[in-house]
Amino acid sequence: MPENPLIHDQDAGIERLIEIMRRLRDPKTGCPWDIEQDFDTIAPYTIEEAYEVADAIERKDWPELEGELGDLLLQSIYHTQMGEEAGHFSFQSVVRNISDKMVARHPHVFGTESRDKSAEQQTRDWEAIKATERAGKAQQGTLDGVAVGLPALLRAYKLQKRAARVGFDWPSAQNVLDKISEESAELVEARDELTQDAVEEEFGDLMFVMANLGRHLGVEPEAALRRANAKFTRRFEGVETRLSEIGKSPADSNLEEMDALWDAVKADERAALTDK
Repeated sequence: MPENPLIHDQDAGIERLIEIMRRLRDPKTGCPWDIEQDFDTIAPYTIEEAYEVADAIERKDWPELEGELGDLLLQSIYHTQMGEEAGHFSFQSVVRNISDKMVARHPHVFGTESRDKSAEQQTRDWEAIKATERAGKAQQGTLDGVAVGLPALLRAYKLQKRAARVGFDWPSAQNVLDKISEESAELVEARDELTQDAVEEEFGDLMFVMANLGRHLGVEPEAALRRANAKFTRRFEGVETRLSEIGKSPADSNLEEMDALWDAVKADERAALTDK
């Protein structure tokens, strides 16, 4: 089949990318791997690309972010191409849907409502509009619409926010801290006396309550854990660097030595912050 000139037109914008994906998925002349894929097989890549976008933002690597945003955009194009093939939707219908949604959810920008509101009031209005949308989709339950495919920690946070809206919430952070002590004791009991399945269940309960504590403290747990992961990575790499300077690797070291180097790396970080 003759090739669409759009494919090689660097100025063709989104239409070029749509045509490239259409060509890749062509059952006769496309890429065998791309042709075999479906929504289920592509979904993990979509999630992975979203995290890579977040990682580039965390590192403030703007050239990298440009590339990662392109990779994430490709995922949307991939799903819309498969949706069009199956007769579910198209790229244009997806664009129309999100555009309509943004206009409907911002009546203070695109409608007649006043913009003279606090951020808190705008958040309440946004949630009220979303609740109306869920009702229109026959999602009547408080927790309906919280995606099952979200990372578990993020989903816990969103489930708790939903429940809190209807009054199912601890009165204060201190109540949550008390619950953490209770769940910690239950985890210890499960470790000492019960099955591995019970240990996993109690560990999950403890993590769920920790997510709730984050919400009460105004901390988004997924973001906090990403930050902790980055800190651990940075400091452990500092330990490896110091070991390398004396001709050693972690395999040649021991916990006592590495722990001392960890403390030294941490002290240097704090001193650097003090000097700023």
